[in-house]
Amino acid sequence: MKHIIGIDPEELAEWLAQKSCPSYRTDQILAWIYKQNCTDYTSMTNLPADLKDRLSREFTLRAGRLDKLSQSPDGTIKLLLRWPDDALTETVLIFSKTRRTVCISTQVGCPVQCAFCASGLDGLQRSLESGEIVEQVLHAQDQLDKDERITNVVIMGMGEPLANYDNTLKAVKIINADWALGIGARHITISTIGLPDQIRRLAHESLQITLAVSLHAANDELRANLIPWAGKIKLKNIFSAIDYYYQQTHREVTLEYVLLDGVNCLPAHADQLAHWVHKTRCNVNLINYNPVTETPFQPASPETIQSFMARLTTRGVNTHLRRSHGPDINAACGQLRKQHLQT
Repeated sequence: MKHIIGIDPEELAEWLAQKSCPSYRTDQILAWIYKQNCTDYTSMTNLPADLKDRLSREFTLRAGRLDKLSQSPDGTIKLLLRWPDDALTETVLIFSKTRRTVCISTQVGCPVQCAFCASGLDGLQRSLESGEIVEQVLHAQDQLDKDERITNVVIMGMGEPLANYDNTLKAVKIINADWALGIGARHITISTIGLPDQIRRLAHESLQITLAVSLHAANDELRANLIPWAGKIKLKNIFSAIDYYYQQTHREVTLEYVLLDGVNCLPAHADQLAHWVHKTRCNVNLINYNPVTETPFQPASPETIQSFMARLTTRGVNTHLRRSHGPDINAACGQLRKQHLQT
């Protein structure tokens, strides 16, 4: 069956017209799905019984099933979703004073295979469809009180979003659309390891999203060791694409940088990072490593973090330290799925 989450109003309206249903049913159905977070067609009380029956026979409403839920004392919730083909993906809900942020996946597993990340330890199984990407936001919404809404969406869970470009962009447009979730583009972040051609393409999508590039190293040799899949993508080409993106959108790009003790947070690494930052308009998000038992890496000490930040700041780099969430519930990308596959 076709997944109703992920189709646009025009497609739904055409289907309804073929069934001789009035056009206003389109808005009613979409409101039930996205505004009321309805999980069953039978609960759509203003639809006639025969239409609900037809919908249930031709469209899957929720394709994913919640397989496991873990919650940290800091409030972070991690959801393990199982799809009809038994593929598993992760979704993380993060709470702050004013935000309810959901981190969603775009692929089952990951082709990038960063040396420090659990997502790619078993390689890539498949890419997610647009409806599966959007549905993760709805599953996260299920965890909130009725008067709460998801405020921010971060596409930096499992997978490389720009390697699943068309499905990712369709999902972003649905998440942003007034007829769907209505989350402002400026509250949506797409994170990539830095695929220059796709970054340039993204620059012309007319979306005021935030682009984040997972850098993790500021010289090509070290980056190739940490991110083997990106080993042939030179930093000069990535930053040329980043600058193109900024020139087209006037949106500053965020550089994500995971701190690995003794690996990428020495003073020379800070100097190299500052060199690249000054090539265009960027800011830097430092993230201390959330350990993965299958890897040898360790988080940096508080003293190392402060020293690295100070060195960047003195070189004029706009630097932020992002707090890790939910380490006690395997909240780092791919950890919960990996643990589940091993049991």
